[in-house]
Amino acid sequence: MDTMPDVTLTGADGAPLKLRDLPLPLVVYFYPKDDTSGCTREAQDFSALAGDFAAAGVTVLGVSKDSPKSHAKFAAKYDLSVPLGSDEDGSVCEAFGVWVEKSMYGKKYMGIERSTFLFDGDGALKNDWRKVKVPGHADAVLAAAKAL
Repeated sequence: MDTMPDVTLTGADGAPLKLRDLPLPLVVYFYPKDDTSGCTREAQDFSALAGDFAAAGVTVLGVSKDSPKSHAKFAAKYDLSVPLGSDEDGSVCEAFGVWVEKSMYGKKYMGIERSTFLFDGDGALKNDWRKVKVPGHADAVLAAAKAL
């Protein structure tokens, strides 16, 4: 993937959210599930830096397969300031290649690989982070975004 896929999510308000309609540069981060420890920490970290991303002119969007209702509850519970998009049918995860086989306790299953993508002002992919470890990740993405 060299450029942003032409895909549509569902926004927290239930309305269609076309990725290409969002202001650029853009950070899209994928996470497995609302209100789980790692995903909560990641969303809080991006929210804590939302002002810094905005000051750098960078839009941030979190994406999972959870419903808009789940996203709204998650955002309210943790006072998240980063918008969340729903990919309930998995088409956006497929387009980004983040729907992968995972393994836990010897069981294999399909799930979202925690990943982040940074697109520049022209929609070209500038950085991608796969198999993300949460601590320090939002700071690393901000540094890369500021370097655009």
